[in-house]
Amino acid sequence: MKRRNTVTKEAVLSVLNTSGKAMSQQAIEKEIGVDINRATIYRVLNRYCDDGIVHKIIADDGRQYFAICIKCDEKKQPLHHFHFRCTQCETIECLPVPVTFSLPKSYTLEGVNCVLTGVCKDCAK
Repeated sequence: MKRRNTVTKEAVLSVLNTSGKAMSQQAIEKEIGVDINRATIYRVLNRYCDDGIVHKIIADDGRQYFAICIKCDEKKQPLHHFHFRCTQCETIECLPVPVTFSLPKSYTLEGVNCVLTGVCKDCAK
């Protein structure tokens, strides 16, 4: 379904594209250059998730983070991949490591959420 582009939607997408990492709603709200409220940001992010433009990561800290999908090119980012949450800089990044697992018969997979926690390469320097 083709959706109408708005200044708000473009601003949210621009912040995510610029960051290169997954961001929480609060982080997006701090970086965004237009007047927008929390509910609108969540509505835009959830619509982007529905459209496959953004994917949602629920981290071990209970917060929701959102990242631009690169799944259109499976060579760059596997559909089911790991995420890494840095405990120092509080960022989450997608890792190009495919998640491999098996399910018992009669189970149907609907989603994968794999978050590794530690110190990222930038903070470890």
